[in-house]
Parts: sequence; C-alpha cells; structure tokens
Amino acid sequence: MLPDVDGYELIKAIKDHNKSTPVIFMSARNEELDRVVGLELGSDDYLSKPFLPRELVIRTNKLMERIYGIEEDGSDDIIQVGDYTLSEKQRTVYLGEDEIQLTNKEYELFCYLVKNKNIVVSRDQILNNVWGEDYFGSDRVVDDTIRRLRKKVDKLNIETVYGYGYKLVCKS
Repeated sequence: MLPDVDGYELIKAIKDHNKSTPVIFMSARNEELDRVVGLELGSDDYLSKPFLPRELVIRTNKLMERIYGIEEDGSDDIIQVGDYTLSEKQRTVYLGEDEIQLTNKEYELFCYLVKNKNIVVSRDQILNNVWGEDYFGSDRVVDDTIRRLRKKVDKLNIETVYGYGYKLVCKS
C-alpha cells in the first residue's frame, strides 16, 4: 500500500542488497497469507496495523538483541559527574539516592553538557544537538532551559560565557 512500490517488492530489494539487514514488516494487511508471505520474503517480524508504538519499540529491541546480542555490562551507560549520577539507558539523574525530575529537554541538555564538560559550547551547538537542526524558534529557549537546569542540579557549576554559550565546569 506504499505509493510507488508494494512492501513485498521493497523487502525483496532490501534483502537482495543485504540479507542480514533486520526488517520488521508493518502492514495494514492482517490476513494469514500476507503475514506468511512477508515472513517468507525475509522479514524478521510482522506487525499489523493498528499497533501500539510501545509494541514496536519492544519488538525492535528484541530483534536488535537477537541480531546483535545483549550488552553484558549494564554499567556502560552510568556517568558520574560531581555528586550526580546519570543513567543514559534509564534517562535518569540522581543526587545520591534522590532522583532529580527533569523534563525531556532538560535531561538532553544535561547529557549534552556532561558529555562536553569543561568545554565551552555555543547556543547554536546546543540548539542543533538538543533541539535539532530543524528547530524553528528563538535561541533564548537555551537560556531558559539552562536557568531551570541550574535550579535542579544546583551542586554543579554551569558557567555562562557571555555572548557565546555555556560551560559545565567539573573536576570529575
């Protein structure tokens, strides 16, 4: 039901190009024959519409685990910065045992600053890396989010480099 090509032709082209490319076939067709044909053509999974977005995420994660394996050490995503602990997989920030509640953008900005600690980053760099290159709005959103972040992670020093950007000053 794609505009120029049907899903069966698309999966054939994908598998002709690279047989090991993982594929989840998503279709509005829910008949047994459609599912069987999709799987026979090389799909690793078949998902009929309508489906829950969470179901797609779970199926995708399971497929990636099957294809690429499970990470042995879950601590790879833990970053210690000052008194704060950041977990990228869980998208959480803790001060000791207490979880710091951050909005999505506050969390992404915090991660970006942590990964660039002791480096001055411009507002434009922050906008592109946190809000995305297609963000259409004022760069003052960075200042506002920094202000809120400073209140929530007040044991860290986020310096303002006037006229340019910000810098997370950290010893650890």
